[in-house]
Amino acid sequence: MRKTSRWTAAGVLVAGAMLGSTAGTAHAEPSSLYAPSALVLTTAHGQSAATATPERAVTLTCTPDATGTHPAAEDACAALTQVNGDFSSLAEISRGQPHFCTKEYAPVTVTAQGVWGGKRVTYEHTFANECIKNAEGSDVFEF
Repeated sequence: MRKTSRWTAAGVLVAGAMLGSTAGTAHAEPSSLYAPSALVLTTAHGQSAATATPERAVTLTCTPDATGTHPAAEDACAALTQVNGDFSSLAEISRGQPHFCTKEYAPVTVTAQGVWGGKRVTYEHTFANECIKNAEGSDVFEF
């Protein structure tokens, strides 16, 4: 019985040592507590993205910090955050602010593709002209 108790004690010590050595093992954790938000935004003159060649494209990453090639990344991220990533609601931000645009028809198509709040986003909209795009597209499509 003494041999059995020694082996049991030795087994407990070895198991404890092994468990203790794995307690400090680093585990892979997410790099951020926020869902990713990274987009590619384009503008083109034409009636649809299918028929127009993009003239300008920028990247916009909003989480965890506003970065990318967008010239006003912080303002664009703030506008998108305000509408919870709903691009069709961007015009609501500029409602009530005076904007004077001509009635010239020179269509400008904008697109957004990527991820917002961890969800896939695909958006396309055609504005009547550049002035209306800047007025209704908020800071998001001003580049």
